[in-house]
Amino acid sequence: MIAILDYDAGNIKSVEKAVQLLGQEVTITRDRREVLNADKVILPGVGAFGDAMGKIRQYGLYEVIHEVVEQGTPFLGICLGLQLLFERSEESPGVEGLGILKGEILRIPETPGLKIPHMGWNSLEFRNNGRLFENLPEESYVYFVHSYYLRAADEKIVTAVTEYGTQIHASVEQGNVFACQFHPEKSSDAGIQILKNFVAIE
Repeated sequence: MIAILDYDAGNIKSVEKAVQLLGQEVTITRDRREVLNADKVILPGVGAFGDAMGKIRQYGLYEVIHEVVEQGTPFLGICLGLQLLFERSEESPGVEGLGILKGEILRIPETPGLKIPHMGWNSLEFRNNGRLFENLPEESYVYFVHSYYLRAADEKIVTAVTEYGTQIHASVEQGNVFACQFHPEKSSDAGIQILKNFVAIE
C-alpha cells in the first residue's frame, strides 16, 4: 500500500490517480499508523513553503516523516514536497524545512524572456544513475510548475538537472529518499515510468 500524505497542499488527487493507474493500492492519509505501515510514502504539494511547513507540524506529520525515513521506507517528494525535504527556502525566511536533506530553495532569477513561475516542459540531464530514471532516455521531457528551485549542498545526491534561467537541481536521491521538482503525475509517459520505477523500489 502506498500512502500519500494529506496536509491540505493540493495536487493530491492527480498523484493518487497516476499511482492507481499502475495497479497500486493507495490511501490519502495523515494517520501516523497508516503512514508508518505503508510500503511507500509520497509527499506531494503545491503552494507556499511556510504555509506547508505549518500544516505539516499542525497535523503531527513532521515527526512521522522523519520516522518513515529512518525506518527505510521508500519516500518520494514531488514539487513542493521536494523543497520541504531541505533546510530552508527564500520564499519563507526564518521557516525551517524538514531538514532531511542538505540544501536550500532559491527564487528562480529574473531572466529576460523567461516567465516566473516556470510552467511547462523541460528536458532532463541525468546524473549519478538515479533509480527513478531507469529505462528512460536522456533528455526526457517532464512538466514543471514552480517559482523556486533547489540548490542541493551535495551534488552527489542530484540525479537530474534542467536549465531555466539557472541550473535547477530537478531530482535528488539519497538512500530511501527520492524527490522531483517536476510533476511526474503530469509528465505523460516519462512521468508514468518514473512513478513505476519508484513503485518497484524495494
